[in-house]
Amino acid sequence: MNHSHFPSRRSAVLARNGMVATSQPLAAMAGLKVLMQGGNAADAAVTTAAMLNVVEPMSTGIGGDCFALIYQAGTGQVTTLNGSGRSPAALSLEEAQRLGLREVPFTGPLPVTVPGTVSGWSALLERFGTFSLADCLAPAITTAEVGFPVSERISAGWHRAEEKLSKDAEATRVYLPAPRPGQIHRQPDLARTLRSISEGGLEVFYRGPLAEKIAACVQSQKGYLTAQDMAAHTTTWDQPIRTTYRGVEVLEHPPNGQGLAALVALNIIKGYERDGVDFFNPDRWHRMIEAMRLGMDDAAHHVADPDMADVPVAQLLSKGYADQRRGLIRPDRALQMETPDQPEHKDTVYLTVIDGKGNAISFINSLYDGFGSGLVVPDTGICLQNRGACFTLEPGHPNALSGSKRPYHTIIPAMALKDGKLWLSFGVMGGFMQPQGHLQVVVNMVDYGLNPQAALDAPRFRVDHRGGLKVQIEEGVSLETREALAAMGHDVHAETTFGSQFGGGQIIAVDPESGVLWGGSEPRKDGCAVGF
Repeated sequence: MNHSHFPSRRSAVLARNGMVATSQPLAAMAGLKVLMQGGNAADAAVTTAAMLNVVEPMSTGIGGDCFALIYQAGTGQVTTLNGSGRSPAALSLEEAQRLGLREVPFTGPLPVTVPGTVSGWSALLERFGTFSLADCLAPAITTAEVGFPVSERISAGWHRAEEKLSKDAEATRVYLPAPRPGQIHRQPDLARTLRSISEGGLEVFYRGPLAEKIAACVQSQKGYLTAQDMAAHTTTWDQPIRTTYRGVEVLEHPPNGQGLAALVALNIIKGYERDGVDFFNPDRWHRMIEAMRLGMDDAAHHVADPDMADVPVAQLLSKGYADQRRGLIRPDRALQMETPDQPEHKDTVYLTVIDGKGNAISFINSLYDGFGSGLVVPDTGICLQNRGACFTLEPGHPNALSGSKRPYHTIIPAMALKDGKLWLSFGVMGGFMQPQGHLQVVVNMVDYGLNPQAALDAPRFRVDHRGGLKVQIEEGVSLETREALAAMGHDVHAETTFGSQFGGGQIIAVDPESGVLWGGSEPRKDGCAVGF
């Protein structure tokens, strides 16, 4: 792997026996400890995810959803886990129309979907783990009880959510005032909840007292989620969707996730020559931006719950379709296009683990927006997600609201294989930035030979997911390049380099010759890659 010409804040982390990379050091260490105690990638992933619920509570937790890609070293098989929940059975499109809604609200009881996380963690451990759910929850329980020092970045995110939290009495009691940096924050309610799950498992959460409390909380606010909706929840297994980019196979989670957008964009880009093109060449940035806009447009029109809508994945990933989409890109002018509107958000956690045997988990967990719906279930510490805000209320759209349906999901874990063997386990969290981050990281590593840390440090663009011409570009990109893009019609907004809106990535790469693990962690977040 090459050294980069980007001013990295740190070099890649190298190890041989196992590695964890995520957005918060205490969580990364909890996962690494599991690997050092002989646990495998699945055990470490669930331990890390549970710890993130405690130390980064605005972004993730048992009131949210999760997705994973699982690589088995023995067989080279990759399996996908869909731990996303469904809408309340009684909340149909007709019901939303009866309420006079023009869109699903972003906060309050209506966007709350069934939390799929606990079922996802449990299913992952049952199929691939060696530790019990109780083992994996133990570090999170202890940390919630004794407290942890809140970092500067997490404190800032917490403060941004103060207005939302203040609208719910329980959220105010549990999560306000927002802690200042360095303050010790304890979560006794959440500790008790996690302990009851570690003792009683899935039953407690989906069919027991916690299910009743969650349903009662939503209904007390005039929402639709019921104990029956909780009891009906299932985690599902599937196969990844994939494309080959210059000899590297890139794997994404299938719909209802938006990984399709990244693969469509990669298919468009691979039709262009790469030889000797400078990283900052404006024509290259123009093509990348346009390919990403087209990929996001395809996702917005087609991604939905595949159990309730036909998502033409094979057609969208075909060579003919890529050629057709590439043909729309003009060399000197930005495309005019309109894409269905979707609400924006910023908060998620991503983690990746590779164990000493080469098994890997690419894992993502989220409440959608910061502190989700803003509702906290009384006496539990559980923040409920607002993922239902991703449904559209447009009749006939594949992602139109319907009862017991999974919404469009922004959270997407990814992997890449070389010659059928794992090369990368990676993700870039951050709403509609996610497929954009995947595209840029893959191109940085494949076309420019950057190591995982340099690939994350390199400056990024971010297109408007609604199809508009606005593109945010980090200031690490030269003024000359930005001016050239503006002359092509892009509405260029220069942004501070390492700004949080450009996503939060984690990458672990496996050196094909030595087997050495190379870890990179997002400079725009608090996290780190740690190995042994």
